[in-house]
Amino acid sequence: MNRREFLQAGAAVAATSGMTARSYAAIVGANSRVQLGIAGLGRRAVVVMRGGFTKDARVQVAGLSDVYDKQAQDFQKKFNLASVPVDVDYRRLIDRKNIDAVFIATPDHLHVQMAHDTLAAGKHTYLEKPTLHRWHERETLVKAAADHPKQVLMCGMQQRSGAHYKRIKQEYFDTGKLGDVVLVRAIWNNFSWQRRVIPNEPKPAGLNWDLFLGPAPKVPYETARYSSWRSYHDYGNGVLADILTHWVDVAQWMLNDDKPQQAAALGGDYQLHDGRDNPDTVSAIIKYGKWNLNFESSVLSIRDQKPPSVFFEGTEGTLDVTRGGFTFSPNKGEETTFKSGEDLEQAHVKNFIDAVTTGSSLNAPLSVGLAATVPVEMALASYWGKKIATPKDLDGTNV
Repeated sequence: MNRREFLQAGAAVAATSGMTARSYAAIVGANSRVQLGIAGLGRRAVVVMRGGFTKDARVQVAGLSDVYDKQAQDFQKKFNLASVPVDVDYRRLIDRKNIDAVFIATPDHLHVQMAHDTLAAGKHTYLEKPTLHRWHERETLVKAAADHPKQVLMCGMQQRSGAHYKRIKQEYFDTGKLGDVVLVRAIWNNFSWQRRVIPNEPKPAGLNWDLFLGPAPKVPYETARYSSWRSYHDYGNGVLADILTHWVDVAQWMLNDDKPQQAAALGGDYQLHDGRDNPDTVSAIIKYGKWNLNFESSVLSIRDQKPPSVFFEGTEGTLDVTRGGFTFSPNKGEETTFKSGEDLEQAHVKNFIDAVTTGSSLNAPLSVGLAATVPVEMALASYWGKKIATPKDLDGTNV
């Protein structure tokens, strides 16, 4: 299956999947709330739980899973979930008959197998980004979604649920108000939480290292590989997966163009020198038919740093878009600035629960997650292969 066939398959799955209110009732039965399981209880799970699931009265957390008992205990304390059962192995969680839906917030290399198994277990699935860790995983996920069309599968691209993003799309792009966009610039710096020394210590007794590794190469335990897994290519793809995924999704959405033609990415471990193999600094250029996306990211803390943004340059002006609002600067006339107080996590969780309970449309179905993966995987193919990559370079790769 080549890239075009793969994306078409993903779109077909997205068009046919989803639950109706009647079929939802058949699964949930007498429960008045969606019984939620959470797999992976680290930083991202805390953010989405606090911003989204705790604010939706239709949700009840009914099961938890994490490979480290202390992380699970900390999560239980943080959200007053002491009575909620915890499974070390996520497969025990998804086997629980009372679970209706599962939020997967594990390290990236575990995403696809977990999503596959969760769908097969008959559970609705909220899969954190990135949708894929490796390009070759795509067919597994597409097939799983196609084989289980009654299950909702949403990708964690929360900008898709943001009201001001939808407004921007309609007001500035669909109307042509911005003109022809030729360049998109995306910048994200100040990963202060990565700037830390992690001394190597013995493996905690309550950490199941084999379950953490999953499909990754079997290596001895190292503290940094667990505590800073995003730094290692075996478990994540660094800022290209963490950040470029979001920003390229916004750009492709706004410009109705998800067909990248070429990608070039350069970078390295320029600052941290902490044993990582993923870069701490990276620049990438993604070429489309009529526009480029330039992406830059580093771990530096910059004084008076603007919020991370996607900056569109059009023939009629510029548009600077952040998660907190936007500024439109026309070539002629006054600027328009809008500040949003919306919590994107809350909006995205609401969309997921709406889809589960009523069968309404997802803002970020599988097709969206897959489309955002293509330019990211091309950038990765360029970075690791030290060449300009095209979509053809993805087939048969394991970047």
